[in-house]
Amino acid sequence: MTQTERVIKHLKEYGSITPLEAIREYGITRLGARIWDLRDLGYDIETQTETSKNRFGDKTSYAKYVLKGGAKNESVSRH
Repeated sequence: MTQTERVIKHLKEYGSITPLEAIREYGITRLGARIWDLRDLGYDIETQTETSKNRFGDKTSYAKYVLKGGAKNESVSRH
């Protein structure tokens, strides 16, 4: 299974994914690139900015990708 396939499977199952989830669950360090691939395939994925505190207590922001709709072509095998 490709990284792109893992990401879309996660999005379909859970509705969203963050970079930390992608690293922890799948070892994917370039989530933004996989999201770009999925958008290129026609998936409607929204980027939301989340804010929390890091381990030092400092405020930090990160992307949360939310699946809004399926693709015109459900095949992700080319990536």
